Amino acid sequence: MSNNNKRRIETDIMKLMVADYDLQLVNDNMQEFYVRFCGPTDTPFAGGVWKIHVELPDQYPYKSPSIGFMNKIFHPNIDELSGSVCLDVINTTWSPMFDMINVFEVFLPQLLRYPNPNDPLNGEAASLLMRNPKEYDAKVKEYVQRYATKEMMEARDGKKGEEEEEDAEMSDVGSISDIED
Repeated sequence: MSNNNKRRIETDIMKLMVADYDLQLVNDNMQEFYVRFCGPTDTPFAGGVWKIHVELPDQYPYKSPSIGFMNKIFHPNIDELSGSVCLDVINTTWSPMFDMINVFEVFLPQLLRYPNPNDPLNGEAASLLMRNPKEYDAKVKEYVQRYATKEMMEARDGKKGEEEEEDAEMSDVGSISDIED
């Protein structure tokens, strides 16, 4: 990898961190990391939190990053099992002018806001969106509740708050606040 490519990767990671994205490097490798991504407001994905796996090739930014959702999401252009994303701007029309901030502030939010059921990776989601958009929205919200809440993400990442840890040590009995509405 050239020094220019390495510098560009470092710059992109710094931009994400300055923009206040929660970013975790894999084995201190700047070419592989996870980013916490929140669903855009005014969409059925609002309130959802996803862990996005990012791999940057040695040729980055001349070659596109590999992007994948780690927790389940119900969307026509995202494979439910692998988390792979079908998005032209990432897969085929990538340009070195784009950076990782574009991916997280423009490309992924736009993908969630404007799904394309005509080019699906998830046929069930595409079919439901075309047949019954309200039912599609309800299923998206169900997936957010089942797989993409902030609490689930924190539990999965092992980031329990100190108060929660103290409560867990003091008693195994649940409190009234543990009862769901």
